[in-house]
Amino acid sequence: MSNFTIYPAIDIRGGKCVRLIQGDYNQETVYNESPLAAAKDWEAQGGAWIHLVDLDGAKAGQPVNDAVIGEIARSVSVPVQVGGGLRKLEDVKHLISLGVSRVILGTAAIEDREFVRQVLGEYGDKVAIGIDARNGYVATRGWLETSEVKAEELAVELAAQGASTFIFTDISRDGMMKGPNIDAIVQLAKVSGKEVIASGGVSVMQDLTNLAEYRKDGVAGAIVGKALYTGSIVLKDAIKQLS
Repeated sequence: MSNFTIYPAIDIRGGKCVRLIQGDYNQETVYNESPLAAAKDWEAQGGAWIHLVDLDGAKAGQPVNDAVIGEIARSVSVPVQVGGGLRKLEDVKHLISLGVSRVILGTAAIEDREFVRQVLGEYGDKVAIGIDARNGYVATRGWLETSEVKAEELAVELAAQGASTFIFTDISRDGMMKGPNIDAIVQLAKVSGKEVIASGGVSVMQDLTNLAEYRKDGVAGAIVGKALYTGSIVLKDAIKQLS
């Protein structure tokens, strides 16, 4: 059976590890003053990857917390993936030069297809496409806007251009502890024929168990944030249960 990876999420804003509710910058909780300490903790618990989001970068349209990200990439021995505001090839190059193993392209995938083609052409499987959907349509710019593009159509198009990993978020579930939208996640994996990492809504161990049942369909893992910080899911126990 293919692996199912839990990606502990560290959302960085103002140099601190925070969580937002449904992407709302006014609804923030600081969980750790030090994102590096959080990353080391997840690694110590057996995390096979670390998922980083540069929230300031997502708003600015370019990396802002890159110094912190570079420090984390150098300080942990597991691979790190990073999203948030990547719109230029030099920004992608910069993060990869800092030791980042995978970059996540989100809004850019909709607004600048040529850029996405370039990055996929140059970096291939070091790239994940983050698809954030609201009612099946792709949302952009930190979820502030909804496009006319269907999530599944975008995935099929980008898979044809070399995308091998998608990160799918159903915005209505994120940070609300309501469970992931499994049907939409599985469907995206099936139509694209690629690996999909679930994001948003994972709140209890059962959510991970339910997702892991679809490993054979291409559901390759889940990004977990709030549930780890509140203790509702304990990373080392979850990894043990799913292995």
